[in-house]
Parts: sequence; structure tokens; C-alpha cells
Amino acid sequence: MTKLLIIGATSQIAIQAENMLLDDSDVEMTLFLRHPEKPADKFKNLKVIVGDATNYDDVYAARDGQDIVYASLAGDVQEEAKTIVKAMDDAGKKRLIWTSSLGIYNEIPGEFGRWNQQVLGGYCHRYRLAADVVEKSDLDTLLFALLG
Repeated sequence: MTKLLIIGATSQIAIQAENMLLDDSDVEMTLFLRHPEKPADKFKNLKVIVGDATNYDDVYAARDGQDIVYASLAGDVQEEAKTIVKAMDDAGKKRLIWTSSLGIYNEIPGEFGRWNQQVLGGYCHRYRLAADVVEKSDLDTLLFALLG
């Protein structure tokens, strides 16, 4: 059985992943939430940890016993990335799935790409700085840039 910690468990992207994994008996999910709002009823039987992804002690404690960390975050994503990478390094954990935002590499061509940078430029820049932290780490990482 794979133990999966989902940091940012109430994000729209994380909820999609949780829905896909909910009935997988090979995956045991732990939801890490910043705010103690209740997860949807379908997630009520899962372990829930309330914490802040910028708080080293919260992240370090949450990753205990986990095989993979999945992060889908908002807010101070660069600081969150630094905290998660450090906590994982200190714990000898290596497997991270990191979601980010479409456009952080200026990879979108044409009019939509120009519009995306004009409208979301600062937003993309913050997510790019966080992705840089993750990419420069020695973690085994899957980095996904997603719209949403």
C-alpha cells in the first residue's frame, strides 16, 4: 500500500486527484489542510491533518510514515516549496508530486500565451519561483503545470 500525503487537500486540483484515488485500495490518503473546514463527506473516513505548509514543524510531522507527498498549493508558494523540500530532505523522503500553474515557463504560444502572461504574469512568476525551488532540490519530483 502506498501512503500519500496531500498538502493543499482542498484545492480544486487536489480534490480531482482525491476523487480518482478514493476507491483505490492500494493508496492510503492523508489530507493536509490549512483551515480546519471539513472535507467533503466522501473524504470523512480519511486521516486529516490541520497545518500550514509554510510551517516546517507542521510539514515535517505530517510527512511521517508517508511514501509520497503531493502538493497543490496557493498563497506563498515559494515559501511553501522551501518548507516542503527542507522537511522532506531532513526526513530522507524523496518522492514529491508538485502542481503549479500553466504558463510558468512561458510555454504557451500565440495570442493565448501573450494574454496569459499579461493577465497572470505576477501569478505565474510566483509559481515559477516555487517550481525553481522544487527543481533545484534533490527530490524525485514530478512537476505538473496546470490551468486552474
